[in-house]
Amino acid sequence: MRHPLAHATFIISGDSVNPEFWTSYFGVQPSRLITKGQPFQLPSGKLTPRAGKLGLWALENKAVVSSDCLGPHLQYITNYLGLPRADLHELVRRQGGKMALWCYWMNETGDRVPDVPNDIRDDGSDGRNNRN
Repeated sequence: MRHPLAHATFIISGDSVNPEFWTSYFGVQPSRLITKGQPFQLPSGKLTPRAGKLGLWALENKAVVSSDCLGPHLQYITNYLGLPRADLHELVRRQGGKMALWCYWMNETGDRVPDVPNDIRDDGSDGRNNRN
């Protein structure tokens, strides 16, 4: 099996993060979830007897999107989760959580450039959001 050269994961995590809330909010099942204080499933599929130290809701796309470019992986996450959402940052903040988008991109040959589409690159921090 070939190792993908790109993939992305959207994560909401924190001490008080309730993964069931985020499953309902997005209307999709996460790739991974951890409920603080409860045993959780490892990426291998095995259930750990250890209790989760934090709440986590994550959507991975390595198994869903077949591309060595970041763009399709990022587009998948934004489209699948209906991002951006006006209330998302405030809801994450209320749960004391943090939101992250982890990107994996391999370029051993040095002949590629990461492709982050402009509409995703604009995070709205300048007061504008070109995705609304």
